[in-house]
Amino acid sequence: MTDFERKVYRIIFNMSRFGKNPSMEQLKRKTGKDEQTIRAAVKNLMRQRILKWDKKKEEWIF
Repeated sequence: MTDFERKVYRIIFNMSRFGKNPSMEQLKRKTGKDEQTIRAAVKNLMRQRILKWDKKKEEWIF
């Protein structure tokens, strides 16, 4: 996991603990990166099975 992927993971994890799913705008503001970079990091985390999206509950699974 790269430093940026770790940062994105921590943001998603911490916000999800309080019942909030971070929006793309929030992720862009908190990381200072563009949408493509964030999407690539999230996709890589999902490929590594570190993150998973529950479609029914609409929340992240860790």
